[in-house]
Amino acid sequence: MPEIKLENITKRWGKFFGVDNVSLDIPDNSFITLLGPSGCGKTTILRMIAGLETPTEGRITIGDKVVFDSNAGINVPANKRKVGFLFQNYALWPNMTVYENISFGLKNINEEMPVIDIAAKQASDMARALTNGNKIKEVVEECRDKNGKLDENKAYVKLIDNYNLSIYTAKELYGLGIHTSNDPATYAKAKLSEYENRLSDIKKKYQGEGKSLNDKFEVIKNGKPVMEKRKLSKEEIDSRVRACSRIVKIGMFMDRYPAELSGGQQQRVAIARTLAPEPQVLFMDEPLSNLDAKLRLEMRYELQRLHVETGSTFVYVTHDQMEAMTLATRICLVSNGVLQQYAAPLNVYNRPANLFVADFVGNPSMNFVDGKGRQESDGSLSLDILGGIKARFVPSEKTDLSAWREGRDKEAADKAEFERQRLLQKGAVEKTNKDEVFKYHIQKVEEEDDSLADEPVITDEDFVLGIRPEAIDIDNNGRVDTTIYGAMPTGMESTLKLRVGEFLLTSVIFGGVIYQIGQEEKINIHGNDILLFDRRSGKLICAGSLEL
Repeated sequence: MPEIKLENITKRWGKFFGVDNVSLDIPDNSFITLLGPSGCGKTTILRMIAGLETPTEGRITIGDKVVFDSNAGINVPANKRKVGFLFQNYALWPNMTVYENISFGLKNINEEMPVIDIAAKQASDMARALTNGNKIKEVVEECRDKNGKLDENKAYVKLIDNYNLSIYTAKELYGLGIHTSNDPATYAKAKLSEYENRLSDIKKKYQGEGKSLNDKFEVIKNGKPVMEKRKLSKEEIDSRVRACSRIVKIGMFMDRYPAELSGGQQQRVAIARTLAPEPQVLFMDEPLSNLDAKLRLEMRYELQRLHVETGSTFVYVTHDQMEAMTLATRICLVSNGVLQQYAAPLNVYNRPANLFVADFVGNPSMNFVDGKGRQESDGSLSLDILGGIKARFVPSEKTDLSAWREGRDKEAADKAEFERQRLLQKGAVEKTNKDEVFKYHIQKVEEEDDSLADEPVITDEDFVLGIRPEAIDIDNNGRVDTTIYGAMPTGMESTLKLRVGEFLLTSVIFGGVIYQIGQEEKINIHGNDILLFDRRSGKLICAGSLEL
């Protein structure tokens, strides 16, 4: 499967930037999720890679082929990019059977492809199945109903699934009547020699013409497949349909119509239809959003298995962080058209690049606590938090805040200069949906309307601590007094709202302990994954531990 590369991709409508200068490398055989709130630009990125949307500027490469380049004037249409697209709405044809829905796109393929000898393939498939006549009889006999009547259609599907056959070959195998023989092994062996001889004759014919057949039964001449512009044969179409239906386990539903299927079964049909043309890359735009919670969980497992079995590159759009965390090899988090972070799921969770990422990923959400203080000579920070509580933040790695701030200021200056130079170019427009530092939420007992409040004066002594709920523990020897403000037990764990002065903290306590509202407790904050953010830029400075 190919690597996908996006270089400085921008999509704007007038002065509104839907996607702003995004660069992205998607390795082959990866499962990438584009994650972000509604309207952030993730679907636009997906559609631009697929060719359904034209970027304003930038360059897109799939494998070794440039499919879009604004400078070179290249824009390969969607139907030439060999990508599959699975939409939120499955878009199945209601008047077509499952088989017809999956095969519909295959019938329209008419392009240069290797010449395949179908007769040789069928002879080989028959010979492969006939090596064990007893097994054939056993498979067919499983298809009898409680009255002992043999269900032929079920037998065809069983043979197809057991031996990876097309329906035409399965019918031919069934028609030999091996399951009716008193000695199926001997009978199958006699038939096996017939098909082996047939395959041998076909290969000899090609040898006489200076050609041969490879393991895919493609005709080879001078070491290369013989190519011709053609349509897929009925055998090829059926083989692909059956192979895809076998992957998603819908082989028994070929003659049903979409209205006769459940939501999960319709989803599987849509996936099979997308896989059938053998796309280089599979794009999915929130494909599970129409399913109930239980079915969504089941389909996540199916998509994981599908990714491994097909070896394809998956690019998946979702606003559901749970889907992104559980499915992806890497998460691409987008906000306001700008790439915020591109990393493995646990890296995004444990080391979010900025306040937006920290707030968006995690359920329950991260606790944000304002801190004011300075760095001591030993590298730790002395902070005032939660209305006057003295705390000491100890970085996990050596951190020089002065050097960090120099890097921050240089990055901001470089970005401003890049934007200034961009606006000097012909046709450039100023972005109306300006990028701003994420406004994180501090939980308080009495929520205040800060829309009318003056903007605070932020200095280099202002920080934000990010504390995951699981890092806050109820501890009899804790250093901070708290009151249980809310408790939501789920059996395996309890989510608590803890009051500390005028502030509220969210905590997750594992175990079946019941907490009462108003109960007085003490808490500690533990672990080395407490995050220190720069309040001015919103960027992550480092992780460490917090001593209260």
